Amino acid sequence: MSSTKIKLSVLDQSPVRKGVTARRAIEETTLLAQETERLGYHRFWVSEHHNTTSLAGSTPKF
Repeated sequence: MSSTKIKLSVLDQSPVRKGVTARRAIEETTLLAQETERLGYHRFWVSEHHNTTSLAGSTPKF
């Protein structure tokens, strides 16, 4: 019987929760990335977003 290893990754959107700043959301994303690495996940991904205030990713504002 063969064993297949599945590489798991984590995707974060850097959500800006109610009452929290975008700066804090990025700090939380950093903490999650560190924990992801500690737990041995394959990769940590951060999604990119445009024109939204509820996510702290790349957000060009006009």
